[in-house]
Amino acid sequence: MSSPLAAIPFVKASACGNDFLIIEDAHAKGQHSAISRRLCHRHNGVGADGVEWLSPSSDADIRARLFNADGSEAEISGNGTRCVAVYLAVQLDHQNFKIETGAGCVACKRIARSGHYFEFEIAMGTPEVDPELSLDLGSRVVRGIPVSMGNPHFVIFVDQFASNWQTLAAEIGRHPHFKHGVNVELVLVENKSTISIRLFERGVGETQSSGTGSCASAVAAIATGRTVSPVTVTAPGGSQTVRWDGEVFLTGSTQLICQGEFFI
Repeated sequence: MSSPLAAIPFVKASACGNDFLIIEDAHAKGQHSAISRRLCHRHNGVGADGVEWLSPSSDADIRARLFNADGSEAEISGNGTRCVAVYLAVQLDHQNFKIETGAGCVACKRIARSGHYFEFEIAMGTPEVDPELSLDLGSRVVRGIPVSMGNPHFVIFVDQFASNWQTLAAEIGRHPHFKHGVNVELVLVENKSTISIRLFERGVGETQSSGTGSCASAVAAIATGRTVSPVTVTAPGGSQTVRWDGEVFLTGSTQLICQGEFFI
């Protein structure tokens, strides 16, 4: 009789196309980076933008440690945290959760549920907005607003999305000014209450959506007088709502995709 294959059980969830694997931390056996890279690979793995590794917390319902698709660790993902909240909602059938992240504890409130589809409002904390910054890329100078949502962002306002915007975003992400890298958002203001964005995230590349990216984009737009709160933020993967009232609140949908085992 053949011996059973070693496997890691996972749940996959998506928040506006920003997809994450939810896994109990014990299965990492200290190899979070290497295993996350394998799991997130779009062809030879399960495929995801990142892995949320869960462990007990003394200050919250759960601790979530985020590793990006390239194996790098990040402080927080708004959409990833929302995916963790969905996982907890199914496990515990509660309305409210407190999740410990690398950027602190985050409160999540369930707004609605229909089957495997959920809507949550997440308290994302107080943003830090810096003055406009000019970056010399050699061939050009770009200007943007640095925003911290517990992780770093650089928000650039544009009149249109160029066909090769990813090249520019990747170049900004490698700029030496950002010693720990940066998430890059290109923002097109539609009107006083709506913006469209494109996202290029640290350790991942282009993504369909981002919770902290949506928050940073809306905050930068509000801070510069381009919009007023609340702001509807539309990304390729869908729309989310950002409300800035001292603290930033992010509301958006999430769905459970599948569960299974990854053979190691």
